[in-house]
Amino acid sequence: MDDLLDNIISDESPSQISDAIKDLLYAKAAERVDSYKQTAGNSLFNTSPEEQEVSDDELETSDGV
Repeated sequence: MDDLLDNIISDESPSQISDAIKDLLYAKAAERVDSYKQTAGNSLFNTSPEEQEVSDDELETSDGV
């Protein structure tokens, strides 16, 4: 964000300022998407958030392998 403000204050080219704004927006959007992945996966597969995921080690021990 500071880089964007510095670009605006120093009267950089509009394309550089636009690119900086786009980079910030893409970064924020990526953060939001990452934060909703677990929720979306749970709702897609109808699982509750309280259910524990079974790890590979637990599967091997429960199968007797």
